Amino acid sequence: MTKATLIYNVQLLDESMDVAGAVLIVDKKIRSVFQGYFTKAETVTDFAKAILGEDGYGQDYKIDLYDGRGMTLTPAFIDMHVHMRYPGQSAKEDLDSGLHAAAAGGYGTVVAMPNTNPVVSSYEMALQIEKEAAEIGLTNLFQTVSITKDFDGETLSHLNGIDRKYIPVITEDGRDVLSSAVMLEGMSIAAEKGIIVSCHSEDPTLAVAAKPHRQEALKVMKAVGLSAWGTNSSDSDEMEEIDENAINKIDLELTKANDILVLAEDTATVRNIMLAKEAGCHVHIAHCSTATSMNAVRMAKNELYDEALDYAADEADAAYQAFEDKTDFVPTRRHGNGFKVTCEVTPHHLALCGTEEPFIRALVNPPLRSEDDRVALIEALRDGTADVISTDHAPHTLEDKASGSPGFTGLETAYGICNTVLVKDNQFSPRRLSQLMSGTPARLLGLKKGLLKTGYDADLTLVNSEEDWIVDSRMFCSKGKATPFEGMKLTGKVHALFIDGRKVFDR
Repeated sequence: MTKATLIYNVQLLDESMDVAGAVLIVDKKIRSVFQGYFTKAETVTDFAKAILGEDGYGQDYKIDLYDGRGMTLTPAFIDMHVHMRYPGQSAKEDLDSGLHAAAAGGYGTVVAMPNTNPVVSSYEMALQIEKEAAEIGLTNLFQTVSITKDFDGETLSHLNGIDRKYIPVITEDGRDVLSSAVMLEGMSIAAEKGIIVSCHSEDPTLAVAAKPHRQEALKVMKAVGLSAWGTNSSDSDEMEEIDENAINKIDLELTKANDILVLAEDTATVRNIMLAKEAGCHVHIAHCSTATSMNAVRMAKNELYDEALDYAADEADAAYQAFEDKTDFVPTRRHGNGFKVTCEVTPHHLALCGTEEPFIRALVNPPLRSEDDRVALIEALRDGTADVISTDHAPHTLEDKASGSPGFTGLETAYGICNTVLVKDNQFSPRRLSQLMSGTPARLLGLKKGLLKTGYDADLTLVNSEEDWIVDSRMFCSKGKATPFEGMKLTGKVHALFIDGRKVFDR
């Protein structure tokens, strides 16, 4: 007997629609999208039965009904940048806890980074991780492979056997490839295979120069009992009791480190874009965080756009001349040889200013930036320079975090942060947010997901976009509890996740 799922009494939201309706799911795909106010099951069930009859199922089917209670049904979110800490770092996270966190955050697909123990540097190892993730039966997972073998900065031979269908992204995330010659060769291999090269753009030598300043700040922070994830408010009793000289010392050292790391990101971003252009590959700038780096992405995109216009104009002239000469028109090969640049921004870089208390002490790579940078990222999302929002979910034990391990847990807060900062505070349309979190990442990864459209995968998320809630890390599914958003009020909460039409999470 065929099993169908009918989700009704919802607001349908993707990048192209924001209307009341219902969705019929058959054989793991969206079969039909019905528009209208279906607050009761009877009417829309009749529509669904008619569709199933047309498809030749007769009476050999069962329809499971799910009342969305007036909430918003959107394509499941897709995260191009998460750290599952698997294998080898199970105290921080494992596949089970990480995929449960992804499901609770409304994510139907995540792309896991390779900076694990051991480093994921083989096609076989990546496929094994993907197989283990699939057996859990929650969020879909793609495992990336390192650009250089075991992050040695030199060896690329392991890239030859990679298939884009299973490994759509390679990356050295957590670091950058120091040698430009090695990076160029790796990008050239990726270009031949149609694989995205995701770049943690940070000059390694400048990162080393910044490290002593962070270590000095951490030493003082540990001595006075301040956390490394920015949750101590500046007006708390604890802060009033801390010596002002200690606070000034912490802020001075972290400011020195962050100033160096601005330069580290900006120089590496420009280099990686230039190398990708030479290699003719698709470069994806991970966690872009400065106005200068974002402007480098903007300039590269504008150059590509101008080249496309010039090409179109030249082809039109050539076609007209061929018509005048009564000769055959032969199109020329398009300039650009596959070069493409995209970038992502994170919820924490959109929401928090890293030059102010307490978030100057919220340690992450790249660091939280200035208010001017934060506003520049929002504007880049608005004008289309930035393509997607990725969490850079980076869980740590509280002990590791207190010792300065960079990064935050992010999957379970991402939608609330983005809905609050972009839609509520900056008047982005909900459709634009869906595009950033679902539609565009699906296209970049070559997935038939991210839209409420017939024939697309039935990975769907049910959210209440108006619901206020307080972040309480004790309720996280993730093992990582360190978040700078602890205690904050956010607007927009995930209530359910469907994978292939099967409900895998329900709050």
